[in-house]
Amino acid sequence: MKYLEKIELRFVVILCASLGLAPFFPPHIWEKLQMLFAGELTKPIDIFDFFFHGLPWFLLIAKLMTLRGKSAT
Repeated sequence: MKYLEKIELRFVVILCASLGLAPFFPPHIWEKLQMLFAGELTKPIDIFDFFFHGLPWFLLIAKLMTLRGKSAT
């Protein structure tokens, strides 16, 4: 948690807008999510790619939850 609090929110948003969506047409993470729900996410490179492009979104969700927890107390 200590490390997550040190990361600025705007940096995480920039990560999501760049790495999280790249390539942009269509967003790569969207393709990987469709593969995941269809059960087609089986190749190691696809799994790595899913985590690589999904990490910024995970950080954004975790960061927003941390900020929400701070404002509630």
